[in-house]
Formats: sequence, structure tokens, C-alpha cells
Amino acid sequence: MNLVLCLLSSRQYLPAERIRRTVPGYADAASDEAFFRMFERDKAELRELGVPLETGRIPGFEAGEGYRIARRDYELPDIDLEADEAAAVALAARLWDSSQLAGAAHGALVKLRAAGVEVDTELSAVVQPRVRATEPALTPLISAVQAGQVVTFPHRRHPAEQPIGRTLEPWGVVSWRGRWYVVGHDRDRDATRCFRVSRIAGPVRAIGAPGAVQRPPGVDLLKIVAGSAEPPAAAHTVRLWLADGRAYGLRQRATVLARMTLEDVAGDVVTVELPGYDVAARWIAGLGPDAVVLEPAELATAVRARLSAAAGSVG
Repeated sequence: MNLVLCLLSSRQYLPAERIRRTVPGYADAASDEAFFRMFERDKAELRELGVPLETGRIPGFEAGEGYRIARRDYELPDIDLEADEAAAVALAARLWDSSQLAGAAHGALVKLRAAGVEVDTELSAVVQPRVRATEPALTPLISAVQAGQVVTFPHRRHPAEQPIGRTLEPWGVVSWRGRWYVVGHDRDRDATRCFRVSRIAGPVRAIGAPGAVQRPPGVDLLKIVAGSAEPPAAAHTVRLWLADGRAYGLRQRATVLARMTLEDVAGDVVTVELPGYDVAARWIAGLGPDAVVLEPAELATAVRARLSAAAGSVG
């Protein structure tokens, strides 16, 4: 932060020696080499955070090179997120809970907060993510997609079957109905295929040169997965009460019918189509007092049973 303030305060490029004398902490460096190591580390961190650090020539200065942050590039316009968008950002940060991906999620939140966007972590507690990033195969698959490399891995078509080796040109990794899938060109079958990541039964190995795999233009990965996965459960229309400012995930799918106050809490009466009662009951029960089933009675009973079981386990 001290380095940012120093470089923002000058319209001219500042030489490294002047920065050393100005920024607290640099003057304590034991040697020139120690200072330059600290300085290079801090410059790299600023660039990683998206701070526009400029390097330019200093007229009349012997070394000739200096640094500054142009205020016009550093200051961002107002960024406004709708409540559901802020919730989505917070959920994304909660989703990437693996050690390999947590740093990227944290860095994204730091950049948003630096731009003046406050991500409300309470919103992420309202709607829990249904997929987690804990499968060991997920990170190497994402890395292979980004690098454009072919991968090999053992995969089970069914949990009871023996794994079979696959060689895949991966185009992308997507989530569908609570599960992760990798989509690409299966070299063994010479066809487009998708594989459930949780059924990869061993290490994912990248082979060949980076950049060898290119995703074909116009390919809809989610459509491929949806066409290959099991048919969705029949939808049921339910009537719910949702507290104001809560249950954003349900609200995106719902139609508001009327206003209603329930136990002194204002909210909306909505209708929404949900999958089978077991899945719907888990989702609604996870919202606690912010969602109440009005109809049908069967779903209301299932939600109450789940809430009672949760209260008993806590007690």
C-alpha cells in the first residue's frame, strides 16, 4: 500500500533509489541486493493484483528508468453488482475450496474489493453451492484445458466396473446437476465424449505439447453434457413463501404471486418448478426460516422432517 501511494503521488517516473528512500521498509534493507529483491517482489504482487505499474524513461536522470502509477488507469468507474450477482461472486469464492484454486478465488475477491465492490459473504450463506471442487482430478483437468494438452486417465463407466484408460483432447470442464464433467474428443472412440470427473479412478496425466488441443468454434459444452447425462427428474410446481432479500437462487426461477408477512417477517408468495421432492426438500431446508413451503403438503412434511433431523443432530 505504501508503494502504491508513493507511485500515485507523482506525475513523473520515480527512480528506484528515490522509492527506496520514500517508502517505509525499503530503507531498512541490509544491502542493495536485498532492496531490489523486495522491490521486485512488490512490483510482481502489484501487477498480479491488476495495478497498472508503468516503467518509463526519466529525462536527465543517469539511470534513465523509473516507475509510476497513472491515476487515470488506476481509478476505476463505479462498479455496481445486483444482489444476485454479488451472491454469485460470493458463492464462487466458496466453491473453489481446494488448495490449488483457493488462491485464485481469494485474488478475485481482493480485486473486486479494491475496485469498491463489497461482496456480501452473508449472501453466500443463503444459497449453498451444490458442487464442490474437491475431486482430485478437477485441477489437473482444468490446467490441461487451459494449456491445450491431451490427457490420459482411468475412468469407470459405472462405480462397480473396472476403470478403463482414456485418452482425451479436453475442451472444457462444466458442472451439470451437481456433478463435474470433462468434455472433449475421445481419441479411443474417435468421437465427442464427456466423462464424469468423480468416476476418474486415478491420476490425470497431460501428454504432448501445450497448445495442441483447440476447442472447436461454436461447441456448447453444457448441451453435450445435458444430452449425455441421465434424463432430469420430473418437475413439480410448488408454492413457497420467501423472506425479503433472501433465497436468491430460488427467486431467479420463481414467479411472484403476492406479498405476505409471516411471523412479522415480510416476504413474497411465489411459485417455482422444482425437481423431485427429495432434492427440493434438501434445497429448501438448507434455507432455514427464509423459505416456507405452502403447497404441496407432502413437500412441506419432507422439509419439516429434514429440519427436525438437523435440529436433533445439533442438540
